[in-house]
Amino acid sequence: MGTVSIHLCGLPVLRVTAFDDFSYGPPVSRWRKCSVGELSEKMTSVSSHVNRLLVAKGLRAFGDGYVSLLLPLYLLQLGFSPLHVGIIATTTLIGSGLLTLAVGLHAWRYHYRSLLLAASVLMAGTGFGFALLTDFWPLLLVALVGTLNPSSGDVSVFMPLEHAVLSRVVSDRQRTATFARYSLVGSLLAAAGSLAAVLPATIVSLSGVSSTNAIQAMFVLYALIACASGLVYRGLPKALATEVRQAVAPLQQSKKKVYTLAALFSLDAFAGGFVVQAMVALWLYQRFDLSLAAAGVVFFWTGVLSAGSYLVAVRVAGRFGLVNTMVFTHIPSSVCLILLPFVPDLSYAIALLFVRGALSQMDVPTRGSYVMAIVTPVERPAAASITSVPRSLASAMSPFLAGYMLGLSTFGWPLLVAGGVKIVYDLLLLALFRKIRPPEEED
Repeated sequence: MGTVSIHLCGLPVLRVTAFDDFSYGPPVSRWRKCSVGELSEKMTSVSSHVNRLLVAKGLRAFGDGYVSLLLPLYLLQLGFSPLHVGIIATTTLIGSGLLTLAVGLHAWRYHYRSLLLAASVLMAGTGFGFALLTDFWPLLLVALVGTLNPSSGDVSVFMPLEHAVLSRVVSDRQRTATFARYSLVGSLLAAAGSLAAVLPATIVSLSGVSSTNAIQAMFVLYALIACASGLVYRGLPKALATEVRQAVAPLQQSKKKVYTLAALFSLDAFAGGFVVQAMVALWLYQRFDLSLAAAGVVFFWTGVLSAGSYLVAVRVAGRFGLVNTMVFTHIPSSVCLILLPFVPDLSYAIALLFVRGALSQMDVPTRGSYVMAIVTPVERPAAASITSVPRSLASAMSPFLAGYMLGLSTFGWPLLVAGGVKIVYDLLLLALFRKIRPPEEED
């Protein structure tokens, strides 16, 4: 399958592939001729698709931003222990992982738009479920089948679908920059969501309702955000589907590379599960008696720093390569995690969190771009899911262990473990994949 990149003024604006109708929609059996007017229309359409995904990503990130901070406080107010908090956080990640795997393996059968709309309905149900239920086992069930995200990153069923769509509608040269924009929007809106975590306290002071009821109102808002995301996804064309609708193996020639990456990403995610935002917030509450308002401000600025790092990651990756960017920005952030339990007061802890925020997420757009680059287009939905689902499942085990550790001691053992395991992951990734380059690095 041949590919031609169309450039205007030296910039890649469109990718045309044989047997592919401008990288989206049903495939065609021959090269398609394109007038200037049609080219302009296609470019506008591609931009519209990308912008819709960015808007939906931002909405969901805003909800995830405050939910990840309010979740542990809400569960503690309901009378649950730190161990129970860890169990529910673990269950949310297990449920998201299993659902993402099922969707990724069968996404080629359906239109992406339909799957994104169905995921929005599930997200709305999750918000209403946490707002209305207060017993442990019903909440655990909602956590398992829902989309609640206890971390500051995106581990939901939406991510592989959106990654596959983005990879289809942009050129190879634009891919990393587009993924950086995608991550930038998510990080900025997640940071804004962290500030919104103070709204329950404001509601309590203004209306006199209980703190528990105020947090439940925020879960209702989470459900309404899902409805708004669904309206955004409705604007995507129904024709936005996978390359070919036929019963083929989800992964073929890229299977070995994808499964190796999945194993490595799982190791990283297992370590990351010890320091999901909900668990770090819980540690700050316990170790330094940090208020919810102060925690919201801290995580807002870590989110802003992470957002800025996405833009830097594009330039660094363009100069040094995607794999090198992932590894050599990640190791210093892991060192920050190792140092955190040993700091004498809150100011040092916040400083290390800020440094980590500026470095730890630079591998997010580069990782997603790298996975999409080294597989064939038809394999992209499966590759996105198979590399993200084990991450969710591996990270699902860690919050439970982190909650157990924090229940025994406020020292910060989860942070120490996370940093050490992450460094091992970085070294393995460099050793195994430094010679496997994406197309744009082979030119």
